[in-house]
Formats: sequence, structure tokens, C-alpha cells
Amino acid sequence: MKTAGFIGCGHMGGALAAAAARAAGGEEILTADRHPEKLETLQNACGTIPASLSETASDCRYLFLGVKPQGMKALSMEIRETLSSRKEPFVLVSMAAGITLETLRSLFGVEKIIRILPNLPVSAGEGVILYAASAAVTAGEEEGFLALMRSAGLSVKLEESKIDAGCAVTGCGPAFVCLWMEGMIDAGVRAGLPYQAAKEMTVRTFLGTAALLQKTGDDPAGLRTAVCSPAGSTIEGIAALEKSGARFGAMEAVTAAYLRNKELGKN
Repeated sequence: MKTAGFIGCGHMGGALAAAAARAAGGEEILTADRHPEKLETLQNACGTIPASLSETASDCRYLFLGVKPQGMKALSMEIRETLSSRKEPFVLVSMAAGITLETLRSLFGVEKIIRILPNLPVSAGEGVILYAASAAVTAGEEEGFLALMRSAGLSVKLEESKIDAGCAVTGCGPAFVCLWMEGMIDAGVRAGLPYQAAKEMTVRTFLGTAALLQKTGDDPAGLRTAVCSPAGSTIEGIAALEKSGARFGAMEAVTAAYLRNKELGKN
């Protein structure tokens, strides 16, 4: 039996398959997708093994489902019989947004399920994977899953009821960060910097600030205060941000995304 199999190897599924290959070795990872070129790309880059849908569904300890939410029902009809005939324990891992553990159990007829919501930076090894596990998943199986995903970034276990809130921060957050970065880059150009220089400086400033907060464990407010010298340029910029409602805008963006996540989950 192989360590993991991936059904659906698009951008996110492919990134996680690559992470699993780094952890377990490409020869331990089966991949299945309707687009053979995606499997070939993964095979060339990571040494993963292209396989059929039925082979992938029947021969892996961890079976990752990378299909879109609207395709989950059709997939369950294709592989449910194969899954029901399996004798050895395995864990189903779904990355489809809005499909609960209970719905997955009903669709696929299995009890050991981990529901994950990875964000886009997993493709750079700096992502966040939110996850919730069914009660049937053992501690050892959970540890095995975490080991497979370690090189993709940080894995955070949440109660399933908190997944929508977490996704509003981690899943939607990269878009919010990019919008903020666009504003800083444009401001640099407005002040006379070449675009490429403004872009490189902005990206490095975000990376460096995040790294410093991670290293020190400080609260962002503490670091902000440390940068603001009395009557200096930074505090003037902070005053302008507060006047424009930047902090409240960030809160509103995450809250709006959270409420939309809840709406989508009801559909």
C-alpha cells in the first residue's frame, strides 16, 4: 500500500502532492487526474506515480480529494464501491470548501475523514492548512497526516464550526495582503521609485516583518509602536491610515469573507 494518493492534481492538489512527495518520497505517492499533463509534470518534478482513479482509491493510506465541491458527488459515485471493499484502514482527506465531515461520510461511506482548507501559499511551502478530523481518526493517523503536510507550511487544527472563520483569515487573507501591497507599491511609484524597486522593497518588507513577528512572538501592535519614533514619519503615516479607516477596513474584509463562507456552506 502506498502512503498517499491524490485524486485531482490542480494547483492546490498538485502543491500538496508535491509536499507529500518531499515527506514520503515520490514513489510513495499516487496521482490521478483527467489531465495527464498535470500528472507528468508532477512525476518529472517530484517522482510521483501516475495511476488510474480506481488504483489510487484502493491503494493508499491517505486518499486526498482535490476535486471542486460541485464535483464531489459525482466522484463519490465513481469510487464509493472501491472504498467500501477496502480491508485495511485508510483516511479520506478532502480539500473541498463547504463540504462538511458529515456530508463526506454520507457521500463516501467512510468514517476516517480529515477535512482541510489549505491556502495558496502552500505552493511556496509557506501556507496554512486548516483541518478538522472526524472522531474515528486516531492520533497516529493524524500525526501521519501532519508529517505528510509539514513542508507545505503550518497545519492548524480547529473545531469544524471554526473552519469558516479560519478560512476568512488564511484562505482569503492572501488577496487582502496583495491589495495592501499594491497600494504600497503604487505609493512608492508615486513618490518617484521605479516600479520594480518599489515591488521588491514592498515584498521584502512584508516578508521581513512577518519573519520578525514569528521569531520574537511579539504582538503586531508592539512592533508597530517600536517603529514609531516621536514626531517621526512613521507615526504620521499611521495617523493617515487610522484616518482612512485601514484597520477597520481589514476587520470588515475578514468579517465579510467569514459571513460569505457561512452562506456558501448552507448551499
